[in-house]
Amino acid sequence: MISQRASALAPSETLKISARAKELQREGKPVISLSAGEPDFKTPRFICDAAIQAINDGHHGYTPNTGTPELKELIVAKLKRDNGLEYKTNQVIVSNGAKQSVGFAMLAVLNPGDEVIIPAPFWVSYPAMAQLAEATPVVARTPFENDYKITPAQLEAAITPKTKLFVLCTPSNPTGSCYSEDELKALAEVFRNYPNILILSDEIYEYISFDAPHVSFAKAAPDLINRVITVNGFSKGYAMTGWRLGYIAASPEIVGAVDKLQSQETSAPSTISQKAGEAALKGGLEEIYAMRDSFKLRRDFVVDSLNSIPGVKCFKPKGAFYAFPDVSAYFGKTTPKGQKIETSTDLIMYLLDDVQIATVPGDAFGEPNGIRLSYATSMENLEEALSRLKKGLAALV
Repeated sequence: MISQRASALAPSETLKISARAKELQREGKPVISLSAGEPDFKTPRFICDAAIQAINDGHHGYTPNTGTPELKELIVAKLKRDNGLEYKTNQVIVSNGAKQSVGFAMLAVLNPGDEVIIPAPFWVSYPAMAQLAEATPVVARTPFENDYKITPAQLEAAITPKTKLFVLCTPSNPTGSCYSEDELKALAEVFRNYPNILILSDEIYEYISFDAPHVSFAKAAPDLINRVITVNGFSKGYAMTGWRLGYIAASPEIVGAVDKLQSQETSAPSTISQKAGEAALKGGLEEIYAMRDSFKLRRDFVVDSLNSIPGVKCFKPKGAFYAFPDVSAYFGKTTPKGQKIETSTDLIMYLLDDVQIATVPGDAFGEPNGIRLSYATSMENLEEALSRLKKGLAALV
C-alpha cells in the first residue's frame, strides 16, 4: 500500500527526539531539551504587528506563486546590502520555509543516478531530500580537527562523473562551523574544473554568526553565481520558525523550474507570512543582533562547560546555536543500569531516559563520534543541563 519512496525514508531524528522529550515533559518528567533547532526568542514585535495589520487590511487571498513582488524586491535589496550579491526579482522565489526551498531545488536540478556530495556532519534532511529526487547522496566525512569543514582535497576526492550537486551549510547545522571567505574560494577553485556541478549554499543561519561576518558562497566566487543556489529564510535569524518563510536566489532557469514544482505542490507561502517578511526586511537588525549576542554568551558557557568534562572535546563554533562535542571516549562504557554504550544513539538515549537531557545523536548527522546540543534555551536551563550531563557521564563505568 505504501510507496517505496516513502518506505525508504527514515523520520527526522531531530524531530523524533524533540517529540520524545515533549512526551516525557507532559508526563511530568523534568526533561531539559537541548534538541530543537529553534530559537527560544519570540518573533520581534514589529514583525507581528505588521502581520496583524495585514490581516486587518484584508490581505487574505493568494499571492503570485513565486511570492509578492514587494517581498521579492526587498529580498533582492537584502542580498545586495548584506551579501554583496546582484540578483533580479526573476531570480528569486519565496517558499514555505527554507526546508522547502532546499527540497524543491533538489527536485528541480537532480535526475535519477545523479550524485550529491554532502559533507558530514550534515543536516539530517539533506540525504533524504537527495533520495527523494532519486539521486545518490555521497557523504564526505570531515575531520574534527578542521572544525568539521570539508577541505578542497576531500571535495576533489568525492567528485565523480555522476556528481551534479554539492551541498554546503554555513553557518552549519549541526556543528556551528563557519567557512571563511578564503575557505570558500579554495572550494570554488575545485568547482572551476567541473563546470557541470551546481552548488547549493544553505545560509539560513546567516545572522547568527559570532566572530566574523557571514560570507555567501556566491560572493566568494562571483564567476560561479549562475551555478550557485543560495537558500535563506526568516526562521532562525528573525525567530520566525512557525511562519514558514524561505527563499531561493539562483539563475532564472533554476528559479523557473522551482516555480513549476511549487505551483503544483504548494503554491505560494502564506500571504500574512509574506507581509511579515516584508516588515522584517524593512526593519533594522538591532533585535536580531541582540539575539545573536545572547546566543554568543550561551555558546561560550556551553563550550567551556563541555571542555571541562573529562573525555569530551568541543571546538568553539563560530555560528548558529549548536555545539557538537566529540564524546567517543564514553563509547564502550556501561550505564548504572548495566546497559552498554556502543554508539552516540545509545548515549543520547541514556541521557534522555536516565539523566533527563534531550540531545541528538551524531549518528543522525553522519558523524558517529559526536552529539548535537542546541543552546537555544535559557542560561538557567543550560546551567542545569550541563551539570546533569557532567554527572551523567561520570556515572558511566
